[in-house]
Amino acid sequence: QVHLVESGGGLVQPGGSLRLSCAASGSIFSINDMGWYRQAPGKERELVAVITSGGNTNYADSVKGRFTISRDNAKNTVDLQMNSVKPEDTADYYCNAQVSSDFGDQYGSNYWGKGTLVTVSS
Repeated sequence: QVHLVESGGGLVQPGGSLRLSCAASGSIFSINDMGWYRQAPGKERELVAVITSGGNTNYADSVKGRFTISRDNAKNTVDLQMNSVKPEDTADYYCNAQVSSDFGDQYGSNYWGKGTLVTVSS
């Protein structure tokens, strides 16, 4: 079993900064991609940022230049630094990880955190 736990969400003013963290624990042999998704009210869940085990990153156009994703492979954590936040960034943010539990688990399984709410408002 693998658990992902997010932290760092809360209320922040427009233009401010917030840092989200996610820690993976449990039966982990290796983690491939890790990412952050968000779901705003009335909208579909969307990819915010993803980072590979080697550190390559991709971002949604809406957050490019403002958000930075990073990971610590030794700690099995992934962070999302959110700068210059906007009201439209308000959403539930979910951590995602592709996890292999052992060497025989060749393709891994997709795991999700329970989410953390980010509200951008003055």
